[in-house]
Amino acid sequence: MKDMIHLKAPGNWINDPNGFIYYNGNYHLFYQHFPYAPRWGTMHWGHAVSKDLVNWEHKGIALFPTKYEDQNGCFSGSALEHDGHMYIYFTGVHYNKPDPDDIHLCLDDKFESSQLMMVSDDGFQFDNFNGKKLIIPPITDKKIGDRAHTRDPKVWRGKDAWYMVLGSKSETGNGKLLFFKSEDLSEWTMVNSVEKEGLGNMWECPDYFETEGGKVLLFSPMGFINDGKRYAEQSICMNVAFDEETCTMNLSGEYQFLDYGQDLYAPQSTLDEEGRRTVIAWMRMPEAVDGKWNGMFCIPRVVEVEDGHIYFRPHPNVGRQFCRRIESPQEAGKAGYRVSFDLKDGETVNIGGYKIFRKGDRICTDRSEVFCDCGNYRMQFFTPEVKEGYSLDVYVDDNLIEVFVNNGEYVISNIVYGLKKEIFAECMVEIFTIE
Repeated sequence: MKDMIHLKAPGNWINDPNGFIYYNGNYHLFYQHFPYAPRWGTMHWGHAVSKDLVNWEHKGIALFPTKYEDQNGCFSGSALEHDGHMYIYFTGVHYNKPDPDDIHLCLDDKFESSQLMMVSDDGFQFDNFNGKKLIIPPITDKKIGDRAHTRDPKVWRGKDAWYMVLGSKSETGNGKLLFFKSEDLSEWTMVNSVEKEGLGNMWECPDYFETEGGKVLLFSPMGFINDGKRYAEQSICMNVAFDEETCTMNLSGEYQFLDYGQDLYAPQSTLDEEGRRTVIAWMRMPEAVDGKWNGMFCIPRVVEVEDGHIYFRPHPNVGRQFCRRIESPQEAGKAGYRVSFDLKDGETVNIGGYKIFRKGDRICTDRSEVFCDCGNYRMQFFTPEVKEGYSLDVYVDDNLIEVFVNNGEYVISNIVYGLKKEIFAECMVEIFTIE
């Protein structure tokens, strides 16, 4: 099965991207996958490969439960290359109290999480029965972290050693990060931790990296927006200071949403073929499409920091694809189309029932006409005050619209259903599709 532009579930369910890496001439993207139904359940790692971040081919299941530690799921993690091999790190979950009516679920949060590793010689073959190694057992000291909710290892090479960050929660209910260090990628020692009040109660999918403009932390705090709407869990980013020797991280008092559409979650980054920091993330879908598949990923985005602001720009490999000018969305192919325009205050562009409008210095969207009647979800969204102009590039898929403001100053991405093949605009628009 192949996808273009947006990688989608090959069937049934997907969520977090895992093990995102450029390795041996291919981009590998693994993902959380429940292969039995279009709902969350016992996690496996699905696997997709691309030469260009545009054309994706699904390769089936890479990781699946085989050990006591991962009996009830191979949760999220990361990948790296060392001496020609692909090293995979992931969280294994064991239910102490499975639901007797549905073994794919756990009762009363009674489970424990361990960190495991696996090495592949080529990035395509994975020895699930003999190749897994336990590297960090469940946390037993509550002063360090949570036995159940410590997960999602992101590993990277520092100046003198290998480093790992795990998401966790503190005794007092704050989100928390745990930092580990290794000389050989196998034996890991905890060095330090950091937590902060007011940013949710557990920090999932942490990702730390450096850019030319500064050091950045991405993470996904649970219980972050408590307004009674779905979703309380969101993905945010901030500028940080990090000292490798002591694994001391100083968190900024300010944060940005990765995406102001608030459907995006669990981002993960890697360096692309040209050394650009590139991130991809899960787009949460409340309903399966045609009852068959649920979950997809956003367009790969290049992360850059300028004057302290974190930009998320469409990856140039994607942008270059939309080069053929068309007059109507009806002329577009299966990969969708891009609409480009500038908005004056008060103007609206209606893309198949999805409205994009400017209100003062903010860009706003409204999906209420193209969303399912399936719960208490947010329908209207807006950016902070825009500083650089009001130029928009909007990538349109049947089930996902991504609005890039000023080439990534801010982004609003929304899942949609029942989008029409028409555009009504109060300004001049240009429409492009793939050649």
